[in-house]
Amino acid sequence: MTEADAATDLLPLLKALADRTRLGIVGLLAQRPHSVEELALKLGRGASTISHHLSVLSGSGLVSGKVRGYYNMYSLHCEPLQEMARNFLGRGEIRAFAGSGEDAFDRKVLAAFTLPDGRIRAIPVQEKKFQVLLRHVLREFEPGVRYTEKRVNEILSRFHEDTARFRRSVVEYRYMAREGGGGKYWRIEPAGGG
Repeated sequence: MTEADAATDLLPLLKALADRTRLGIVGLLAQRPHSVEELALKLGRGASTISHHLSVLSGSGLVSGKVRGYYNMYSLHCEPLQEMARNFLGRGEIRAFAGSGEDAFDRKVLAAFTLPDGRIRAIPVQEKKFQVLLRHVLREFEPGVRYTEKRVNEILSRFHEDTARFRRSVVEYRYMAREGGGGKYWRIEPAGGG
C-alpha cells in the first residue's frame, strides 16, 4: 500500500477524531464501556448529540455498541488507531509523538491534579501548574463565542466547585476577557492564532 492509499483509507478516521466531543467520548471509552446517557452526563452534552457523535465514530470503526439490558453500551476499538500508527510511524517517530518540554510538563501536571474524567482533584500551589489547569478548562470555551457569566460557571463547575476562582483566574491570566460588571466572557486568542 502506498502512502497516498494509506492516507485515503485513514481519512474517515481522522475526520472522526477531528472533534472535541468525539475525542472526549474516545477518552472515556478507553477507560471502559459507557452508555449514551453516561457519556452525555460526563461530557455535559445532550443524549441526541452524543448519539450523533457515536454514529460518526462507529462509521470510522472506532466504536461499537452492544445491547445490555435496557441500554446500548459502547466500546472503543483501538485497532484503527494502531493501524494508523503502523502505516505512518516507525517506533522512533511514535516515541517522538510523546513530546517533550512544555507538553510533557502539562501532561504531568494534568495527570497529578485531574481525575480520569477531566475534573480537577486539587489546585496546585505553584502558579505555573495552576496555569496548566486553566488552559485545561479553557478548552471547553469556543473561540469567537461570547458566554454569559452563568454559562461560564456551568462550564467551570464540570471541572471544580470553586467556579469563582477559576472565572477570575482565566481573566487575570488573560486567557479570557470580559465586559465590565459581570457581562459577557470570551476567549482571547494568542498572537498568531495558536
